[in-house]
Amino acid sequence: MNFLLRASSYILHPLLMPLLGTLIYFGMTPRYVEWEVVQAKGFAVAIITIFIPIVTFFLLKNMNVVDTIHLKTAKERKVPLMLQCVLLLLIIKLVFDPYETPELNYFFVGILFSAMTALVMVFFSIKISLHQMGIAGITMFLIALSIHFKINMLLWIALFFLLNGLVASARLQAEAHTYQELSFGFCIGLLPQLILLNFWL
Repeated sequence: MNFLLRASSYILHPLLMPLLGTLIYFGMTPRYVEWEVVQAKGFAVAIITIFIPIVTFFLLKNMNVVDTIHLKTAKERKVPLMLQCVLLLLIIKLVFDPYETPELNYFFVGILFSAMTALVMVFFSIKISLHQMGIAGITMFLIALSIHFKINMLLWIALFFLLNGLVASARLQAEAHTYQELSFGFCIGLLPQLILLNFWL
């Protein structure tokens, strides 16, 4: 059980959530999308939201700006969250057109608002769970897609709620966050996705 909790912190890392949301969308959409387009969009998201942040992390680690990839302190989160906001803007502007794929465009707008909120809280020395923020945002996006495309995804939605609980348990077991930080993370991940439904659902 301890191994499962530790593994979930890496498997469900917040860096992976944008790519997961993109794959969920292309897996669910009833619209015809050429496989080459899916590959190109997925590759672009992976490069911008995973590989660039990882390379930047090693640079920051060598400069003693950050200690671990989990960014345990509020101070360590400032530069990575600033970078994340810039990269998310890049995706919104260049990768997903609001007219061709409004669902994904607003999904990333929601992630941007979550990241910006987390960044503002860092300047007040308030740390939230980025893991919880990421999985909560994905869960809300999955629910919205199920309603939007009129597809019964109850089993998947139930699974993602279980994953929310698994992530919370893992972060508590690792003593990385308090109940309050997990609650803030859940709300900050979920609410922007919920609010933005007015623009595309």
